[in-house]
Amino acid sequence: QKFLCSNCNNILKKALQTLCGHRYCSACLTWIVRNNKNAICQKCKEEDPNTLGEESLLAEERAFGDAAINKEISELRVHCVTLGCSWSGIMKDFEEHQSLCEYALIPCHTGCGHVVMRRKLADHLENGCVNNVTACQQCQCSLASSECQGNKRIPFNGFDYFLCIFFFQQSHSTSSASKDGCCFSEVGCTFRGSREKIQEHEKSAVGAHMLLLLQHMRQLQGALEKVISELENKLHVFENIVAVLNKEVESSNLEILAFRRQSELDQNIIRGLELKIAELHRCLTQKDAGLSSLHKSLLFSEQASYDGIFLWKITEVGRKLQDSVTGRTVSLYSPAFYTARYGYKVCLRVYLNGDGTGKGTHMSLFFVVMKGDYDALLPWPFRHKVTFMLLDQNNREHVIDAFRPDLTSASFQRPVNDMNVASGCPLFLPLAKLQSPKHAYVREDTLFLKCIIE
Repeated sequence: QKFLCSNCNNILKKALQTLCGHRYCSACLTWIVRNNKNAICQKCKEEDPNTLGEESLLAEERAFGDAAINKEISELRVHCVTLGCSWSGIMKDFEEHQSLCEYALIPCHTGCGHVVMRRKLADHLENGCVNNVTACQQCQCSLASSECQGNKRIPFNGFDYFLCIFFFQQSHSTSSASKDGCCFSEVGCTFRGSREKIQEHEKSAVGAHMLLLLQHMRQLQGALEKVISELENKLHVFENIVAVLNKEVESSNLEILAFRRQSELDQNIIRGLELKIAELHRCLTQKDAGLSSLHKSLLFSEQASYDGIFLWKITEVGRKLQDSVTGRTVSLYSPAFYTARYGYKVCLRVYLNGDGTGKGTHMSLFFVVMKGDYDALLPWPFRHKVTFMLLDQNNREHVIDAFRPDLTSASFQRPVNDMNVASGCPLFLPLAKLQSPKHAYVREDTLFLKCIIE
């Protein structure tokens, strides 16, 4: 019993053992799981349906190959059940025997429709196959069995059997006479003798030969019916499998259709969300620009001066001087300031490493007239005296320089662009004096520049 499948009750093929301890053919377990959701082991149900647990749930991934039982099965002693065959051996050699069994019924390969024993296929081809053309040894005529003169056709179970009585006995008797046995030996006649005795036997034993032939045909019929029954059973199984697969395909098609519809809905939702996100991003960009503008305005308001006096604090002097030397940042602009509440808008521009005649030796300081909101109400050109101061943070020796605008210079005309060309003092302070320890122009890496507009 342990060698039988829990599903088909046949000898196990590629045995798998489940968690509940029962065994199934690999193909049977695959078929059960594919066609039954949450399949339960049938043997567990039969043994005790009240104790079914999770281990009785069938799944391919929860089963393992039973190598031990497969080995035992391969070494089982078996014998061939084909009528007349006496072969016996072990199971692992049985499949090879099936392909070689001399007593197995096989269809004639010429397509004549006959089913014969493998061992008698050669005789069938020589003496009975309607599709096998042979030459008469006496007259050298090409003849098929169905063309033999004097043949009698005996229909049985859909097959045609031919008895060569007159033609082979009279016209081609040499072929029959040359044999040691009766020509009906293939169906069980055991008579043997000389040529004359065989001829007399064949004439006198027609009835017995007919009975032997009928018995042989009945055996063939039983074998064919068995084969047909097995084929019908397999066909029924395949029809069930196809029906289940059709249902699965139909179910899968419905699921795919539902998924496609849901996917279209999701895509529409995603497109709507993408549009909303783009709109929100645009709004955020506008708000960021507005906030940046407000921040600049606030910073300008905090740093702006409206009395013509401006104090500029420059930090990180060492780094900024080095940037000026390397050309990374040539100059610095101060925040804008005004000569009065509605006066001229101006700023300072400093070259820490010098500009023009002072490049590399002096710090250069310039004055820049900028385009303001009230330029239309102001007199032009700009004509106010400008005084520069670098403050000594010890309040000892400030550096002071001043100039009056050149009224013909474009630097002091009403601005057309955001700012005019800078004008001022390219030799405002030697760099050696800026960095001299005798003075405190730079302290804690910070310096202060002051501009006074009269």
